[in-house]
Amino acid sequence: GVSVLLLRACVVLLASPIYLLSFLGMWEPFCRKFFFPFVLDKIGILHEKKSKKIKQELFHNLSDFRGPSGELRLLEIGTGTGTNFQFYPPGCKVTCTDVNPSFQESLSKNMKKNQHLRYEQVLVAAGEDLRQVPSGSMDVVVCTLVLCSVNSVSGTLREVLRVLRPGGAFYFLEHVAAEHSSWTYFWQQVYYPTWKLIFAGCCLTRELWKNLEEAKFSELKMKHIRVALPWMPIEPHIIGYGVK
Repeated sequence: GVSVLLLRACVVLLASPIYLLSFLGMWEPFCRKFFFPFVLDKIGILHEKKSKKIKQELFHNLSDFRGPSGELRLLEIGTGTGTNFQFYPPGCKVTCTDVNPSFQESLSKNMKKNQHLRYEQVLVAAGEDLRQVPSGSMDVVVCTLVLCSVNSVSGTLREVLRVLRPGGAFYFLEHVAAEHSSWTYFWQQVYYPTWKLIFAGCCLTRELWKNLEEAKFSELKMKHIRVALPWMPIEPHIIGYGVK
């Protein structure tokens, strides 16, 4: 406990300019508009390289959840720059949602790159509040690396289940807390407050598998994996899908 607090204080000291900007109310708007989209783009490219095969495996059966009309209506929570578009099946009708409107430029680029999809709408909305989306209107909801930073995981999962039609599926790939006895978990605790400040609310120690097990999915397929990212305390991931 003491060593965590000491090291945590060292990290806070190193990041003191950011804490000062935050105190002055200047960090958050800068982070949202410039820093986070920029860093996400860069980390996204790195994570993408490491997780491409994993995502291909995760999304390979999306088409199984087509609605009775033969269409696949898909909503993505926290679309960001649109790195998942390449994995969606041709003709898929996509609704993009993100709480941060500053991704627009990269998002438009990725939409142009992925002409095999039909883009329905782009909504500025938080995962916990998808009121612009009618209940039961989606076949699939996708969420990758987003549940770490939503204000309420259970609230987001409630909204997911609301917008899905019965028999629809929720696909996820998320980084989670490491084993409590591991070094990774030790460093997750050290970095936690500063990481959360710098990366727009990203929490390192969420045990998201518990939230998914508690949500009311009729069936849940989930596995724990590792995505090796050098110098990043976010190696442990969960991946899978739940059926409403």
